[in-house]
Amino acid sequence: MDERIVMVDSGTGLALTERQLDERSAAASILLRRRGVRPGDTVLICLSVGPALLVVTDAVIAVGGIACPVPAELDEARLRERIRDSSARVMITDLRAAVRAAEESRVRMVLGAADLGRHGDALRQSGHGEPRTSGNWPCV
Repeated sequence: MDERIVMVDSGTGLALTERQLDERSAAASILLRRRGVRPGDTVLICLSVGPALLVVTDAVIAVGGIACPVPAELDEARLRERIRDSSARVMITDLRAAVRAAEESRVRMVLGAADLGRHGDALRQSGHGEPRTSGNWPCV
């Protein structure tokens, strides 16, 4: 039986199958729970469109969180406004600008896409590949 492809990353051409999505989302949801994300928590997700965004969004929904996507291409001032307006305490991003924009917000924990599963390289493929910075929060 052929694996059903749910997404092809336009930047890399790599395909994400339904099985991979399920496995990666399950692993990421376990880690989100371990990091304290609970049902009803708003989680900002600032990642480029691609497999990581899909996996992380599914994981947040799986733990009962409210996935709040923030477009990665926004300038820092708009990012700051969106982050502040969300009142979220958790953000998932690989973008330094998003981390800087969250400095004066309620965000208390910043996670990178690669932090949310053993398939970090596959999650990171859709991001900008910038290193995470901790700012005032633990980057786990």
